[in-house]
Amino acid sequence: MPDAQSAGGGAGGTDTFPAVCGHTHLFPGARCRVQGLPDPAAFAAGPSPLDVDLRFSDGVLTAAELRTGTPAGPVLAVPAYTTAAGTTIDGRVWKVRDLVRTGDEVEIVLGGLASS
Repeated sequence: MPDAQSAGGGAGGTDTFPAVCGHTHLFPGARCRVQGLPDPAAFAAGPSPLDVDLRFSDGVLTAAELRTGTPAGPVLAVPAYTTAAGTTIDGRVWKVRDLVRTGDEVEIVLGGLASS
């Protein structure tokens, strides 16, 4: 089965996968469930770079990028966005504390902010 990076279609040769977040913003400990990966177990064990569309609990959708191979380990880079209530959230790069397979999905668990 092809990995997410070799599946093709998105920026840099990756597909874009939906990721459902349980809140309107991200914070240490926040979780987002990546859906539609061809092999969730393999991805959780050895992630590759991935483009994701984060869908927050208020329905706001924003593009983000899971980056691997950084000095901090995997990170989730999220550009600035505005919540449905009108709050502006600055762009941030989050350390990924854990990647956990949950059925057909992979849950990204965020740690603190990555240093710039």
